[in-house]
Amino acid sequence: MTFDPSTLFAAFFYGFAGLLVISAVRVITARNPVHAALFLVLAFFCASGLWMLLKAEFLSLALILVYVGAVMVLFIFVVMMLDLDLEHLRRDFRKYLPVAFLMGTVIVLELSIVIIRSFIGTNAPVQPMPEEIAANNTLALGRLIFVDYVYAFEVAGVILLVAIIAAVALTLRNRKDSKSQNIHEQVNVVAADRMRVVKMDSDMGAKQDTKGEKK
Repeated sequence: MTFDPSTLFAAFFYGFAGLLVISAVRVITARNPVHAALFLVLAFFCASGLWMLLKAEFLSLALILVYVGAVMVLFIFVVMMLDLDLEHLRRDFRKYLPVAFLMGTVIVLELSIVIIRSFIGTNAPVQPMPEEIAANNTLALGRLIFVDYVYAFEVAGVILLVAIIAAVALTLRNRKDSKSQNIHEQVNVVAADRMRVVKMDSDMGAKQDTKGEKK
């Protein structure tokens, strides 16, 4: 009986892919946000396994170290510390459901256009990379990001920067249960408003000590 490596590859591929689909569905259907974050961690693990099977070792390890090891752990701790009011979040679920369906439809259409144009609507041959670059996975990825698709990479960086600034601006709201700095007031502070000079006689402290000893 001969062992076929392609059979084992197919078994692992379909196993990771099926578990990835199930965990992705559970991310959006789980009622507890902590459970949803844990399912997202499982989805990242499955995606990392798929990258490893496709011989993209750098992407696989980066997904584990960056997203699972840092980002998702931070998400889980933040969700656990916030103690979210689930009933308040579910109260307006039906109100925003049409907008969610609209955005989901737009995303599906965009992905369909990309897939059709990438695999069906083009007849251009695939241009292989030089052997010295194709042999190194990290070098090939860097060549694609910083040479072939550098403008798209910069646009994605600007979009992420705007998203970070928006997230910080939304969290720095003036609330009664939180303390925040007012930079304008701190810069324009006047010394007379923060410090008061009091003149006292030099022998006042000695008089108070003598009174205490007499008592």
